[in-house]
Amino acid sequence: MAAAVETETHEVIIIGAGVCGIYMLHRMLDMGVDATVLEAGDGLGGTWYWNRYPGARFDSESYSYGYSFDAEILEEWNWSEHFAGQPETLSYLNFVADKLGVRPHMQFGCRVKSCAFADDTNSWLVTLEDGRRLSCTYLLTAIGMLSAATPPRIEGVDTFAGQAFHTYYWPQEPVDFSGKRVAVIGTGATGVQVIGEIADKVGSLTVYQRRPNWCAPLHNRPITEAEMADIKARYDDIFEQCSRTPGAFLHGPDRRSFDEVPEAERLAFWEELYASPGFGVWLGNFRDVLVEQEPNQEYSAFIADKIRERVHDPEVAEKLIPKDHGFGSRRVPMETNYYEAYNRDNVELVDVNDTPIERITPRGIQTSDQERAFDVIIYATGFDAITGAFDRIDFTGVDGLKLADKWHNGPVTYLGVQVAGFPNMLTLAGPQGASVSSNFPPCIEFAVDWAADLIGHLRQRGVQRIEADASAEARWSEEIKAGYEGSLLATAKSWFTGYNSNVDGHDKMRYLMYLRGAPKYRERLNGVAENGYEGFVLD
Repeated sequence: MAAAVETETHEVIIIGAGVCGIYMLHRMLDMGVDATVLEAGDGLGGTWYWNRYPGARFDSESYSYGYSFDAEILEEWNWSEHFAGQPETLSYLNFVADKLGVRPHMQFGCRVKSCAFADDTNSWLVTLEDGRRLSCTYLLTAIGMLSAATPPRIEGVDTFAGQAFHTYYWPQEPVDFSGKRVAVIGTGATGVQVIGEIADKVGSLTVYQRRPNWCAPLHNRPITEAEMADIKARYDDIFEQCSRTPGAFLHGPDRRSFDEVPEAERLAFWEELYASPGFGVWLGNFRDVLVEQEPNQEYSAFIADKIRERVHDPEVAEKLIPKDHGFGSRRVPMETNYYEAYNRDNVELVDVNDTPIERITPRGIQTSDQERAFDVIIYATGFDAITGAFDRIDFTGVDGLKLADKWHNGPVTYLGVQVAGFPNMLTLAGPQGASVSSNFPPCIEFAVDWAADLIGHLRQRGVQRIEADASAEARWSEEIKAGYEGSLLATAKSWFTGYNSNVDGHDKMRYLMYLRGAPKYRERLNGVAENGYEGFVLD
């Protein structure tokens, strides 16, 4: 007879050791809660652990991306660049974890298979893929919004004889590109970063593009010692500024109307935005550029001319200019030398709308017109965003309700933090919250603090169970949908709106995000707490 599997018990289990999971664990331990983190990777960092591809870096300023809650961390850590690369960011997160002393409470190599709620004990049973079992009163998900990579649906992907990998699963050992024939499939944000970084390091580079994105220059540069000292002296102002903007970035909209600014002044302003670092080119514009078609069309034409200026071949330039959506209606990839890559003799752009990819072959990639041979194929084919990581875990709530079934047509939540039918589970970085549509760390700090206060409230009062009320959940769904009205984001097919051609059923609009801005989201959640956590049933 097989021995019974022992169950490891904690009051709180957090799934994921990324930016969110690290801070949530710190808050729980600080409150004296018995908590552990389960992390699929062999190290902490989440997004910054897995995404090791060349060119991976912030598109928000480093000093606005880091945690704000600890004065010693702010004082001791020095950023080397205005937009830090993946190695530095991973080092930062390891530094924070060690500074806070949370690493001993993390368990690595733990891929969660299923989570089932036990109605009789008001507890969750968590089963790992290796067969281990753990139980907890409160299950907190910090599984990341871009952590479920989607491989391409192309015949023959397993037949290629060379190196091939999705950018999310980039090898930990260095990849030697010198003299190699390299293909990149995909020109989303990841592909844009990779292409700009490796174009001058490979023998040849062939880019397979289905749909171009509007991209803008990052304008990254090193941070001098004097600049870092100045940043440290201004941290309070920096985080205060982030707290006021809709996206929690340093960049907020210009409140002037597009129509009230003379054309010459408008063009000069746009030139200034294009020459500035970071998301100002997207989020620092006239507000109506992201809301109304006419201003957006004019700004899109301005950016299109910039692409034509930077790409020497007019035919290639036109292929790199989006025709199906306006600038900023999808998340804007920030690039370094991306467009200049296409001016190189060793770089070729293949438009798969003209010559579709038919299959991957042992030698390379076969399109409708020819087969090209490669040594390395890089799949920059993106993610099953926001809900994908949830779909890969079998969550079972009250009366056998499956989360995957409830979310079949799109996520349904209350406040983006809980789901009716799934008591004692808090979705810290899940769908329909503000963190997935904003600068992640500032928003996740608020979400974690709010959730920690909620757990403190429950523990203080001896409450054993909390569940979102179904009617409150329905009202929140309507509130989420209303936020999409009047936004050009709702007009474009992107992961913002739930589209992904590599995932079954994701060929339609899904309401994944809270789009009314981080300040309004904080106000909304604080109001719920002040009114005794209205919309939740506390047992």
